[in-house]
Amino acid sequence: MSVEAAVESETDAFGRLHPALQHHIVNSLGWRSLRPLQSAAIPPILGGEHAILLAPTAGGKTEAAVFPVLSRMLTEPWDGLSVLYICPIKALLNNLEPRLAHYAGLVGRRVARWHGDVSPARKTKLLADPPDLLLTTPESLEVTLISRRVDHWRLFAALRCVIVDEIHAFAGDDRGWHLLYLLERLSHIAGRELQRLGLSATVGNPQQLCDWLAGDRCSVQGSPRSVINPPTEAGPAPEVELDWVGNLRNAALVISRLHRGEKRLVFCDSRARVEELAIELRALGVSTFVSHSCLSLEERRAAETAFSQGQDCVIVATSTLELGIDVGDLDRVIQIDAPGTVASFLQRLGRTGRRQGTARNCLFLITKEEAFLPAAALLQLWDEGFVEPIQPPALPMHLFAQQIMGLALQESGMTAADWPDWLGRRPGLERTEPGLLEQILDFMHATEILHADQGLFGIGQSGERQFGAKHFMDLFSVFVSPPSVKVFHGRQEIGEVHQSTFIVREEGPALLTLAGRSWATKYVDWPRHKAYVEPTELRGRSQWLSAGQPLHFALCQAVARVLTRDDPPVAFSRRALEHMDGLREVFDWVEPGKTFLIAYAHDSLLWWTFAGRLVNAAIADALAGEASKISADNLAISFSGTVDLESLRDAIAEKVLSDDAEIRLPLDEDFIAELKFSECLPTALREMEIAARYDSSEAIALLRHQPLETMFCANTSTRG
Repeated sequence: MSVEAAVESETDAFGRLHPALQHHIVNSLGWRSLRPLQSAAIPPILGGEHAILLAPTAGGKTEAAVFPVLSRMLTEPWDGLSVLYICPIKALLNNLEPRLAHYAGLVGRRVARWHGDVSPARKTKLLADPPDLLLTTPESLEVTLISRRVDHWRLFAALRCVIVDEIHAFAGDDRGWHLLYLLERLSHIAGRELQRLGLSATVGNPQQLCDWLAGDRCSVQGSPRSVINPPTEAGPAPEVELDWVGNLRNAALVISRLHRGEKRLVFCDSRARVEELAIELRALGVSTFVSHSCLSLEERRAAETAFSQGQDCVIVATSTLELGIDVGDLDRVIQIDAPGTVASFLQRLGRTGRRQGTARNCLFLITKEEAFLPAAALLQLWDEGFVEPIQPPALPMHLFAQQIMGLALQESGMTAADWPDWLGRRPGLERTEPGLLEQILDFMHATEILHADQGLFGIGQSGERQFGAKHFMDLFSVFVSPPSVKVFHGRQEIGEVHQSTFIVREEGPALLTLAGRSWATKYVDWPRHKAYVEPTELRGRSQWLSAGQPLHFALCQAVARVLTRDDPPVAFSRRALEHMDGLREVFDWVEPGKTFLIAYAHDSLLWWTFAGRLVNAAIADALAGEASKISADNLAISFSGTVDLESLRDAIAEKVLSDDAEIRLPLDEDFIAELKFSECLPTALREMEIAARYDSSEAIALLRHQPLETMFCANTSTRG
């Protein structure tokens, strides 16, 4: 499209907005033009389409959605509470409210927040005189629907549109399914299909994400929907560098000496590491603030405000500041070790480069041996243009049970004939067998989670006992706790790891590397999400990617590619280059697109799959009995005892690489039992859901197309 045509197209789109809104955008806001995304979003949103709006952080997504929605509000007209704006965290709602209230106020409309920190008195006023646009979270919506103090039929009767900010933060876990079920219930109350708009930075599968948000899988027969992702000006090339510093104290020293006089946002992978780094920085005289979810709202907000108003300072945070919360005009983002995904890295990178003429930037400071290759591989994926697809968890049957209980409370009783109208398209379960959901309901009645009385069912004695505490507060959230586990040695907290570290059933104790030491797991308390460990001299089979933190398949495959390329994917410091050179010498046999079965001695073989720990654990389980001990980490599967190389190769060909071989991840039974609302599912359905969620068939299919090489190796350093 020519420049003239682009200007004409933008003018035409802007001209479709309500005249009052046009006036205020130009005169009150002083905008000379709209951004490409904001122009492109106007026609489909005014036309009532569902849409996903994609742009980098600070790319104008909020305005791209809100301006045409305000225009519809004025033109059609919409009265009462007509728009919900849903965010994954309360801090983002608090941050957005003043801006959205200003936009809406320009055209005579009102905005308000509704979440757990809003006072009861304020909520009472909002119920008496609802705003036009309400900022909230899914959990707060669930509370509102269930609460007997709220007339939900009156409050949501005029609802027309739902805007979901940071939609990628919902869609990849059960909060996304919970949200979609709530939208089905709200549509039933409003008596109309709600327009659904999702806002996100770059994702790997935007059309699938759009179909997921729209509530059905096919845009041919379903409601019209669009992925709005126009090209934008590239701007200066991002400045990304990786440095090897070896420990957190050295990282603090580098941060204290680099970029003095600038505002720096530093990301760490756990709350414990955030606090540890903050102590080190303050000891070096650096003005340091902290933000993570364990701080009180007041402390976190005070730190973020002080940081936003400062100049020569640092704020150290977990992923809580990855989302679009405004902490002022940042100069630098520094990443301690590596985030788990390219998408997360892009979110963090996008916090910088907002001033005219400045470039986005991120400095990786690698403090742990086991973090070096994941960081390099993640940057390899980014260099290749890869972004992970968002994959909603399979078969959310436990959430169907949660919704049934929620409906029973919401409507003070429900008939078997009523729930299909409320739950509409049964998100995530639309393709299940017709009798499966009836099995769940029958089981809930048999176990007295539900109780039937003259055709109406409500919460039974068992349901009251398990979920009724504090006015059924346990029903409002779909997680038992965040998907992380705190690791303790005695009473001392060492750090946190993702729960998937411990979900694999193993013969011996799970090994992990944390705080620079190796630990053997003694016991996992799943209800409290705590793991108790003791020191061990044993190491993971590959010291560079410990058995602790499971990494996804695409990232581990990228390890092989980054090890074999001649130049690094981004700028490496001298220390990082030397470290990578040493790793390349150790892994001089690696070839991307191949797996390697290597005999290091008559009693030690490793199959290097570069497939990730969860896939490797599933393979190890399929090969049980082929060695006296088999264990798996992110890169390889280890076989100990008397093992014949050729016999093992034949077993791999038959039990793993054969197309008809069935491979499943062996899951810890206590973990399965702690799936929230699992008490509502028969054992067979509970196991079916978990098996579907940890299905490794796609990765296994890719491995089956990779040649398997066998070799003997005298270099034992790769064994850790």
